[in-house]
Amino acid sequence: MHIKGIIFDMDGTMVDNMMIHHRAWQRKLAALGLELTLEDVRKRIHGVNLEILEGLFGDRFTLAERIKISAEKEAAYREIFLPQLKLIDGLHPFLENAFALKIPMGIGTAAPEENANFILNNLTLRPFFRSVIHAGNVEKGKPNPEVFEKVAAQIQVPISECLIFEDSPTGVAAAERANCKCIVITTSHEPAEFTRFSNVLAFVKDFKNLGLIQQTDGWEIDKNKT
Repeated sequence: MHIKGIIFDMDGTMVDNMMIHHRAWQRKLAALGLELTLEDVRKRIHGVNLEILEGLFGDRFTLAERIKISAEKEAAYREIFLPQLKLIDGLHPFLENAFALKIPMGIGTAAPEENANFILNNLTLRPFFRSVIHAGNVEKGKPNPEVFEKVAAQIQVPISECLIFEDSPTGVAAAERANCKCIVITTSHEPAEFTRFSNVLAFVKDFKNLGLIQQTDGWEIDKNKT
């Protein structure tokens, strides 16, 4: 596949933080009277926080209450994660390589703006990316492809010519709906969970062995290194 742009999901794809999110959700939901195992949280809790809370509780909470609950959960996540915050192995050299090749790159994340800024600012990543679209920029969360379509528009690359890095079936479903190929980072889900998708090019545990080869009409992932 020749690509002209790269789009990254953030949580679980750029940083290995999903278990911290799961535990933060588990504790917050328990405080609200909903007891879930970590495995239940892993399977059920994906996407934009306000949509998650509406799906779990219906109209039990007002919009203002859902916003407050979401903010409390995310503040707890950031406090827990800060001492161990780092990129997934190999990602920084991969970003440097792609940036040197002038490949347009963007981020399409279901995270709220505060969490996106937390990662970007603490790890000094902003110079790499021409676009960052977070939960506050979209009307519909993944698996709706809106977040990826907005990133593609901002980096000025047709969505079908972008490669997306994802970690979850929900994100891969969004990429599939956008007619995009994916590479899956296996931080939080096993390859067997993606068998229904035809747009997955490869499964990798990190970015250490991923290379980029320049072609006359774009770039491609160095398959000799995957």
